[in-house]
Amino acid sequence: MGKKKLFNDPIYGLVDFRDELVYELIDQPHFQRLRRIKQMGLSDYVYAGATHPRFQHALGATHLLYRGLDTLASKGVDISDEERQAAAMAILYHDIGHGPFSHALEGSLVGKHHEELTLAFLIKAAEKYGSIGDLALEIFEGTYARPFFHSLIASQLDVDRLDYLSRDSYYTGVAEGVVGYDRIIKMLEVRNDELLIEEKGLHSIEKFLVSRYLMYAQVYLHKTSLVAEKMLKMTIERVKYLLNNGENVEMGDQLKTLLTGDPITASEEGIMELFSSLDDIDVWDLLKKNRNHADPVLSYLCTGLVDRRLSKIVIGGGDTAWQDKEALAIKIATEMGLTEKDASFVIVAGEEKITAYSEAKTSIRFLQRDGEVVPFSQQTGLSEALFKDKPMKYLIYPRN
Repeated sequence: MGKKKLFNDPIYGLVDFRDELVYELIDQPHFQRLRRIKQMGLSDYVYAGATHPRFQHALGATHLLYRGLDTLASKGVDISDEERQAAAMAILYHDIGHGPFSHALEGSLVGKHHEELTLAFLIKAAEKYGSIGDLALEIFEGTYARPFFHSLIASQLDVDRLDYLSRDSYYTGVAEGVVGYDRIIKMLEVRNDELLIEEKGLHSIEKFLVSRYLMYAQVYLHKTSLVAEKMLKMTIERVKYLLNNGENVEMGDQLKTLLTGDPITASEEGIMELFSSLDDIDVWDLLKKNRNHADPVLSYLCTGLVDRRLSKIVIGGGDTAWQDKEALAIKIATEMGLTEKDASFVIVAGEEKITAYSEAKTSIRFLQRDGEVVPFSQQTGLSEALFKDKPMKYLIYPRN
């Protein structure tokens, strides 16, 4: 790749990073793999357009980072070329640890959160780039002496969230998720190396947080997407269960090596090498090959996902109707001839939470005209609904 390489992004138009290091990182095989990992898991079972890859999101977030740094520099914030490069490396790699189907299979393949894997990949990449790589690590981990760089890539108002909300709302067609990323970036300020928002940007931030809440309620935790992704997760768990019991399951060699805990995966380097070779295609291959597996549970899960014949889901909990549904789920599993252990792979109960904003984390703070800095909670007139977790209890079970 070269310095003149352009990306035609559907959200931002023509994107040019003007930095050879960024293009060099993009060109690495483990980064190109993000082209084959969907950003939104199985959300396209509900929103047909939601098939965009993590590759697009990584480029988009990097583009917004550069725009944010340009805004701050125009307001007199001193930012060196080395800091720009390191920050770009950190945001470009911020999702490199995602595996097939992104959050849907979080922790299922290697038992680690994607941020742990991202850090491992970043450490390995940093070895090649000396001081730039070391600084990228500091920024990513939040240990750099100028914390506003970390806030730009990992906070409650970062370029990651600005891009994925904009991108996901675009591809799903859900207008409620549209955020004013351009105005928010123009409202960025820094005082004492802390990332702040100008007072007049309040309503843009309120809209951003409401949009985030609505996207979780309407898209990310849509009940059909939730069913599909839980079925996918239980498919992998069932495969591991069968392999541990000596049964054969057809799949690619790399995926099987990872799921069987072969000695090659004993080291972190071995895990990373295998993990970086996997994408959505490997999992689809497993699903298609095992639709007619002798194990009725695996066959049910694979067929349901391939043909979009999904399990039933009920939302609620704690009342008589919920107890009736739990009894029905057990009855259906019994009629399928499943043991209690087998039934645990097709009957899934749990709880998800929507947290739009929490000042217990990294609060969004505003720079007043008189120079005072105040938190979002003291600025907004919005309902406290945005400040409280919204629990959603669910029960998933086979249809009759």
